[in-house]
Amino acid sequence: MKIQLQLEYFAFLVLGAFAFEQTGLSWWWFIGLFLAPDISMLGYVINNKAGAFCYNMFHHLGLAIILYIAGMAFHLPYVQMIGAILFSHSSFDRILGYGLKYPDSFQNTHLGKIGKNK
Repeated sequence: MKIQLQLEYFAFLVLGAFAFEQTGLSWWWFIGLFLAPDISMLGYVINNKAGAFCYNMFHHLGLAIILYIAGMAFHLPYVQMIGAILFSHSSFDRILGYGLKYPDSFQNTHLGKIGKNK
């Protein structure tokens, strides 16, 4: 099942790159901002609950899709770009096994435990 999920998220990553291509913006934006959603981990400086909330908000596929569609609907290519990058980044994280976080710890995700103490 793990391989099947990774393949599905790889397909999502490709779809996100295709969605970014539709913005007409330079690929340097995509490359330069691909890891930007991980800044949301700074919420863990406050506590686990705040960290999980911030991380989940910037790694939620639904929010990424809504931003992309809103960017298309209102002809805002930078909003569309943000949606495509969030979608692609979140898909990449899921390929690596990093899922949405539970508020008890960073290692406890909807895809299972991560880290040394699985």
